[in-house]
Amino acid sequence: MATEFVDRVTVHLAAGAGGNGCASIRREKFKPLGGPDGADGGNGGNIIFRVDRQTTTLLPLHHRPHVRADDGGIGKGDLRHGADGRDLIVDVPEGTVVKNTNGDVIADLVEEGTEFTAAAGGRGGLGNAALASTKRKAPGFALLGEPGQTLSLVLELKTIADIALVGYPSAGKSSLIAALSAAKPKIADYPFTTLVPNLGVVQAGDTRYTVADVPGLIPGASEGKGLGLEFLRHVERCAGLVHVIDMATWEPGRDPVSDLTIIESELAAYAVDLDDGSGLLPLSQRPKLVALNKVDIPDGRDLADIVRPDLEAAGYRVFEISAVSHAGLRELSFAMAELVLAERERRAEIEATPQRVVIRPKAVDDRGFEVRSERTSDGPLFRVLGDKPRRWVQQTDFGNDEAVGYLADRLEHLGVEEALFKAGAKPGDTIVVGGDDGVVFDWDPTTVGGAELLGSRGSDARLDEETRSTRKERKAAYHEKMDAKAATRAEFEQERLAERAHRESRLGAPATESGEGAGEE
Repeated sequence: MATEFVDRVTVHLAAGAGGNGCASIRREKFKPLGGPDGADGGNGGNIIFRVDRQTTTLLPLHHRPHVRADDGGIGKGDLRHGADGRDLIVDVPEGTVVKNTNGDVIADLVEEGTEFTAAAGGRGGLGNAALASTKRKAPGFALLGEPGQTLSLVLELKTIADIALVGYPSAGKSSLIAALSAAKPKIADYPFTTLVPNLGVVQAGDTRYTVADVPGLIPGASEGKGLGLEFLRHVERCAGLVHVIDMATWEPGRDPVSDLTIIESELAAYAVDLDDGSGLLPLSQRPKLVALNKVDIPDGRDLADIVRPDLEAAGYRVFEISAVSHAGLRELSFAMAELVLAERERRAEIEATPQRVVIRPKAVDDRGFEVRSERTSDGPLFRVLGDKPRRWVQQTDFGNDEAVGYLADRLEHLGVEEALFKAGAKPGDTIVVGGDDGVVFDWDPTTVGGAELLGSRGSDARLDEETRSTRKERKAAYHEKMDAKAATRAEFEQERLAERAHRESRLGAPATESGEGAGEE
């Protein structure tokens, strides 16, 4: 049978990477170096979860769990910026809870149109036009785009209902929700007929609320037995619970009081991990009603008369109902409406209470990075951690010496070199910028990182002004060049004569120039 309802799925997200910046020099007639005109790369696309009431299941993400956004375009010359990658909007049902792989709640999406940026796209790299300054007039490099955020998240769908019907399988929960509302769940005379939660809208006087029917619970449901654990999350948001107890069960060894005790123990064992600021109570402490179902059967009516006093003595409000004859349904619907109104008033008071805003300012001595000293089998290792160093390393083209020099400038200006000295780093020690996948290099504080190939750090020798030579200097240079040419020709002539003399000596001929001694005997 094809799956139509999925309420838990693990998705693997990959936001778009930022486009690389461009290193370009404007070329015009009579201006071989017209200045830098390399543009910035575009930003990568974000992955955004958005609540859509028309979406009722996580089935699309179940079939396609790998989600990827568009990358940003690369920058080009003539200041043509790269296009930003399009954001990818993923529609999720109302009531979706976003968790990380450790089970921590990251976001709770409960209102139509609510958006949550699950994975942020990488920023585009700066072109050399943006990197130009008064000291570095025409940078010969650009910054690379940052990679997009990649992570795995767990999405759980928790039904948003006001009242939840709980009980053993075949207790009549589906029949009850069908009698109270216009919902049409599957109803049959065998256990676990209900495989997915069913929702119904009930009108009791001026109060309208929703009722959820979840699959039946059995002993050990909170530990994963049956279908209970799969769907207990769907009752977490409910204002109250209604225990539907079967007064005509066909299973031996069961009675209404023991059924209620077992279901209560399973609810108490289930931990509510949702914290949306509404102060939800554990399931065992929620307001509860008890509905003794199937009293239209003679034995069911007699059994209800026997157990009702004991349940009322235990503090429960008890209603004798029949989903078939609709007996007692009106009284039960108004009792459920009272629980819903009380919960709505409580939440309104919480929302009206001013929320305390906690401001955590940045520490005055926060440098934006830290240096950790580690001991490895190969010797000491110093790890530089921080958002700025990590991002700067990702943006550096290590195949460009000038770009490496620019990275060295930035790290030195941030204070990384001084912090390494204080941490005890020595020339030749291993330095890692970032985590386990960071960049590893041997530290040499005297190395200028390759920027000296274009002059001193912070300068560009390609645009340095040259002084014009005088006439005397040009004449001296000309004579020097002609003398060098004459000396070179004389050297070549001597080598030619020596080679010819050696060749003729081997043949026994006189070592003379051609024509000398010709015709003499």
